[in-house]
Amino acid sequence: MRFAALIALALWPAAAAAWEPDGVEVDLELVLAVDVSRSMSAEELEIQRRGYAEALRSPEVIAAIEGGLIGRIALTYVEWAGQYAQRGAVDWALIDGAAAADAFADRIGAHLEPAMRRTSISGALLYSATLFERNGFDGLRRVIDISGDGPNNEGRPVPAARDSVLSRGITINGLPLMTPEDRLQVWDIADLDAYYEACVIGGPGAFVIPVVGWDQFADAVRRKMVLEIAGTGPARLWQAQGRADYDCLVGEKIWERYRRYWGEP
Repeated sequence: MRFAALIALALWPAAAAAWEPDGVEVDLELVLAVDVSRSMSAEELEIQRRGYAEALRSPEVIAAIEGGLIGRIALTYVEWAGQYAQRGAVDWALIDGAAAADAFADRIGAHLEPAMRRTSISGALLYSATLFERNGFDGLRRVIDISGDGPNNEGRPVPAARDSVLSRGITINGLPLMTPEDRLQVWDIADLDAYYEACVIGGPGAFVIPVVGWDQFADAVRRKMVLEIAGTGPARLWQAQGRADYDCLVGEKIWERYRRYWGEP
């Protein structure tokens, strides 16, 4: 018995090392994937940046972060457009309180690159999913928070990309931008919220919050981040009128019709 105990004691450090997390433990690893496609005006891009910065600084978001089991999250901010048009605007950072949140928000506001062509939600999802790999954090949950003002019109069909992301244990939440100010309304669909519900989001507790006016944007982002960080929101904060037979290729078909009659925009 004593010999067995000595062997177990000798092996304990190696076993303990095997149980250690790969990175810093956090309640949540969160990718904010923000649409910067050409259908967004410079003013709208600025409203987006300011809205995310304001939400991150809000007392509600700070309280949600500090009230978690571990009391900190990992966060990165990505801008996306076409199939191969994604950029990491703000790299992964540990957010454990107001000071760290404020510093991250400052970096969002300092990023002023121009918009990019096309809309590939599938490309944004697949790119965002790779960002969790070797990011230095070990989260209890992993979430992609994706916003956009139109359906997918380039790259893989969205359901295939969504299913690939979900298979990695990542939840996808949606922030469809259904504002009337879009400059290129030819690409719009009236039920973008239902499109996100049927074709984009998924995973445990996934939800959609539609934005129907830019004056609502900052508040919608704040509410969405609180729910994502706390992980206690309803399965659907807002129930879209999605259908099982929804045409998830609607954006590709709109683009093809336009291209056929008018040429490549």
